[in-house]
Amino acid sequence: MSEEILNRVTNSKLKTFDLEEIYPEGERIVFDIKDWLFQEIILKEKDFRASVSNHDWSKYEKSFVAITCSVDAIIPSWAFMLVASELTPFANKVVIGNLELLETVIYQELISFLDFKDFANKPVIIKGCADKPIPNSAFAFLIAKLQPLAKSILFGEACSTVPLYKSKK
Repeated sequence: MSEEILNRVTNSKLKTFDLEEIYPEGERIVFDIKDWLFQEIILKEKDFRASVSNHDWSKYEKSFVAITCSVDAIIPSWAFMLVASELTPFANKVVIGNLELLETVIYQELISFLDFKDFANKPVIIKGCADKPIPNSAFAFLIAKLQPLAKSILFGEACSTVPLYKSKK
């Protein structure tokens, strides 16, 4: 056999989109306000405000923060907003919720600002395996952006894909 081995995937029109490639670096932090509650059940405004004022917010520089309360307490919205107002100058992103919501918001924003013109009228593979925490919702955001443009959308790796969408054009 003197024929050269050709990589048909590399030479094809297939475009691969890997959500892991756009994953922003930065520590993900859950900021739990339960420690600032009286007996972990009651928010006393004066004490809560004092805790917020005395906290070193600079340690959240360039991080991604999810503000939550892990105990069953009634927390007024302003309390979460007060914490968010202190975190916002330092953190890359602040949400009120859990880490999954944080990742969802991060990916929603990232995907909304991407230019997808290189994927127009091409078969696209959305890479499935990742070492980073990519929420399932990120795949839905990606489909919404790609589907109006792509010739077809597949999920997986070039050697083993699952068809998701084929343009009727």
